[in-house]
Amino acid sequence: MTSTPPPITADLARAARALAQVSRKVLAEHTGLDAKLLRDVERGRRAVTAPQSELLREAFEELGVEFLPVDEEAGVGHGVRQKFNPRTVKRLENWENEGGPAAEDDI
Repeated sequence: MTSTPPPITADLARAARALAQVSRKVLAEHTGLDAKLLRDVERGRRAVTAPQSELLREAFEELGVEFLPVDEEAGVGHGVRQKFNPRTVKRLENWENEGGPAAEDDI
């Protein structure tokens, strides 16, 4: 049995965008959604459709945000967190920059 993820709510949208450290404009360009729609969603004035919610979820995940499920035993609702802590991000950035610019492999 597969469960569908919950829709992106105003609280989740605000928290995810803050964690991703992107503007609404960048998020709008990344998802193809209107920046005004994103503003209204974050303010709780509008809800997103299921396809829009999926677009947002995918974009946030690509930007390093992980969505957390409900933990009914602990009494915790849906949430978000960074996929990587700052130390890991720094190590990944250093690793990516070690060999010079990235290029296609000739193998």
